[in-house]
Amino acid sequence: MNAPNTALRAVRTGMRMSQDDFARALQAAGRRVGEPNDANKRLVQRWESGAIAAPRPVYARALEVVTGLPVSLLGFAAIPNGQVVDDQHGGHDLTSPMSSLATPTPKPLAVQGSYEGVWLSRYQYHSSGRGESFAGQHFVVVLQHGDRLTVRSLPGSAASSLSMDLTLDGAVVTGTWVEQTDPAGYYRGARYHGAIQLLVEPTGRRMAGKWVGFGKDMDVNTGPWELTFRDASTSKATLDRYNTSPDESASGQSDEGWGR
Repeated sequence: MNAPNTALRAVRTGMRMSQDDFARALQAAGRRVGEPNDANKRLVQRWESGAIAAPRPVYARALEVVTGLPVSLLGFAAIPNGQVVDDQHGGHDLTSPMSSLATPTPKPLAVQGSYEGVWLSRYQYHSSGRGESFAGQHFVVVLQHGDRLTVRSLPGSAASSLSMDLTLDGAVVTGTWVEQTDPAGYYRGARYHGAIQLLVEPTGRRMAGKWVGFGKDMDVNTGPWELTFRDASTSKATLDRYNTSPDESASGQSDEGWGR
């Protein structure tokens, strides 16, 4: 008998979603990426109880879209090559073997156009309250589903948490960002959000552009932002290795947020 999947339950409850809410979010994610699914409350219960050790690929991809995390970090067991996983009432999904999701392998970025992996995120902003400019850094994990990128910071890389939802259009990346600042920091846990547009360099290993967002005085600010590629793997071992603070930069690094 499989042990309960406490990791998946912790992620779901951390998102403040009921099992019904989570199932509906999975269905919506499947429709957005062109892979409809039949997720329901009962399926979520079976995952969390351990009755199903791993989801079929169509559900694995939806789980990644909803949570912003690699399926390898959601508490599921790896499935040997060729083994079929029964999520609900049978049926096979052969478009992507589960083994490729459970144990990701590095991919040549420029050739295959994949941006999955660990990146270093760095932005700059001016704090009017302190009269200085600062830079914030996070190691982030990037997941790709078609032309959509989800970006989530690794919790040990900064005292604040960062997320981005982006869309690819050739070399242009456009989307939104959200940062929850450090509760013990200068901005006392304030939540800031805005828009971002980046251009991908021909190597596929750097994206650079600008953010726009509101400040604490309700003015609209902007500044530079860049993502620099570090590792193509999203395995647990790789993410554990990067779950630490990036090196301090000479320009003065702060990971407290966007307030002005």
